Order: sequence, then C-alpha cells, then structure tokens
Amino acid sequence: MRHVGWIAGASAAVLVAAGAITYAVAEDGGGSGTKAPSADSADAGFARDMAVHHQQAVEMSYIVRDRTKDVEVRRLAYDIAQTQANQRGMLLGWLDLWDLPKVSSDAPMTWMGMGDMASGKDGSLMPGMATNTEMKKLNTLSGRQAEVFYLQLMTDHHKGGIHMAEGCVEKCKVGVEKKLAQGMVDAQQSEIKLMADMLKERGAKARD
Repeated sequence: MRHVGWIAGASAAVLVAAGAITYAVAEDGGGSGTKAPSADSADAGFARDMAVHHQQAVEMSYIVRDRTKDVEVRRLAYDIAQTQANQRGMLLGWLDLWDLPKVSSDAPMTWMGMGDMASGKDGSLMPGMATNTEMKKLNTLSGRQAEVFYLQLMTDHHKGGIHMAEGCVEKCKVGVEKKLAQGMVDAQQSEIKLMADMLKERGAKARD
C-alpha cells in the first residue's frame, strides 16, 4: 500500500486535466485555422494503436481486481485502469476532432516503420501485449498467483507501451500529443520499477 499512494494522486491529476488536454490538442492540431494530421501520420497512428494497447491494460487490471484481495495490487490495478482508460478516451477523442478513422487497414506500428513486428499471433497485436492464452490464464488464477502473473504481464505491457510512446515523442507533430506520450514514458517507467519491487516481495521477478 505504501508503494501506490503517489500513483493515486497522479491518476487523479490526469483525470482533472483531461478536458483541458483534449481542447488544447484541438487547437494544436485540427482546431480552427490549423491543419489536422493526416490518416497516415504518426499522430493518428499513435492515437489508434495506443488506444488498443491501453484497452488491454484496462481489461487485465479489472480482471486481477476480481482475482485477489491484496490491497496493494488492487489499488495499483485500479490506478492503471483509470489512467489508461482516461488516456484512451483522449486519444480516440482526438481522432474524432481530426475527423480521422479509429481503425486502419495498415498493420499496427506502421507509422513507426515497424508494421512487420505486429504479427497479431494469438491476439497479441503489438509488442508487450498479452496473448489470448495469457488473458485466459489470468482469469483462472487467484491470490498470489494472479498477482504475480498480472505484474509480469503488465511489466511486459508497459515496456511495449513505452517503446511506442517514445516513437510518438520522436515522430508526432502535435505538441500536446507529444507531451502526453512523454508523460506515458515517465509514468510507466516508474510503474515498472514499482512492479519489480512488488514482484520481489512476492518471491518472483519479471519475465525475460
């Protein structure tokens, strides 16, 4: 419980700022008198792909909250779910503001020049995402086993998310979106360190 207090505060701050960020990005890219990003831009590609990536993190987090009574893990899972659901809403909202489709015929991460990395095998559409088999397994575990597996899956998930967010920081043109992506990098790097400590407390470690 001592590990996650700061995350709750950060999550609340993100929620409070959501409306302001959404309106700011309209002005920064797609507002009146401003040219919106194109459908094949890094800005649009990141928004589409990270929305999908975030959705799975939300699903995993709500699964583990039903599979354990551990306060520390449940609070972390809730904070991750709330933060990423909120960010996902912003990303999809920006696509609406830009009048761009939320899906693309291009492979995920094509905007990063890495479309060949996303095989979609067993439901893992992008690096770091859990497979359908792993999601089903998480649903069968409980207690300490569920906690460890969730922390391992979310560590992998964050690593994949950081890689994609760093791509947006480098390639995106909309300033507010670049700032959000950098915020994702910073927050998820901190959460990876936190989850490493939580795994150690449970006699486990991240997967290789």
